[in-house]
Amino acid sequence: MGRAKEFDTQSVLRKAMAVFGEHGYEGTSLTILLDQLGIARQSLYDTYGTKYDLFFSAIQLYIGDKTEAVVHLLSQPGSIKEAIAMIFNESVRVLTDPKLSKECFIMNSAIEQVPHHHEIKVFISASTERLELAFYNALVRAHKEGEIHSAESELRSIARFLNHARLSLTFTAKTGASPEALKDIVRTTLSILD
Repeated sequence: MGRAKEFDTQSVLRKAMAVFGEHGYEGTSLTILLDQLGIARQSLYDTYGTKYDLFFSAIQLYIGDKTEAVVHLLSQPGSIKEAIAMIFNESVRVLTDPKLSKECFIMNSAIEQVPHHHEIKVFISASTERLELAFYNALVRAHKEGEIHSAESELRSIARFLNHARLSLTFTAKTGASPEALKDIVRTTLSILD
């Protein structure tokens, strides 16, 4: 009978998000991983498999958490414009927090691996489609309730734009944009709903 795990696997995955976000996939050595995760080499292999397996698990957790949070918020009763503003403002809050932003930067590492790992591309594409649909359904509801006045034929494009504008905040923050610049981007993005 195997020994019980002496660490919280979800906590280690969250730490891995930050490590890969800070160093990138290629820049994250096994030594860095083991040191920052605080687990033994054999525990890493026994629990997660290879470095890539850990990376993909961390991506799945990060994207899964963010997707669920956005879908949940957009499906709640109340103002869709306010819900969308909350989503964007929360993104800025997290991206300007030195500790939390490292987790977000795993997305940059994930994107750089898309040409090399088809399963990452498939996973990210499925998540993107789900988020676009959530934004679209929310916009349709807001249109029917008279909260937004865009033409119904434009709602799909607006949903796509909102989702990709949200994703682009991570890249913009990673390249050193100030909190004020991120807030300006959000203000301009949200103006599409006026």
